Amino acid sequence: MLGYKYNTEQEAISARKLAADFKNLPLDSFEITLYWVNYEFSEIDNFYYIIYVKDLEKVLGNPLEINITTSNI
Repeated sequence: MLGYKYNTEQEAISARKLAADFKNLPLDSFEITLYWVNYEFSEIDNFYYIIYVKDLEKVLGNPLEINITTSNI
């Protein structure tokens, strides 16, 4: 999948904030920031990632092809 890969949660949080700021997303009525995208954590691969959506490259740069390992549970 196309996306953005981060080694730490703080890096993923910062990227998510950049994307929200780019879209000028405000706080909701409970003063919780609304986000355009969110990050996920791959426990098996031990990294955080954001899945690419249209126009995200305008703020985070070109997405990379990232592979997520899934388990057969």
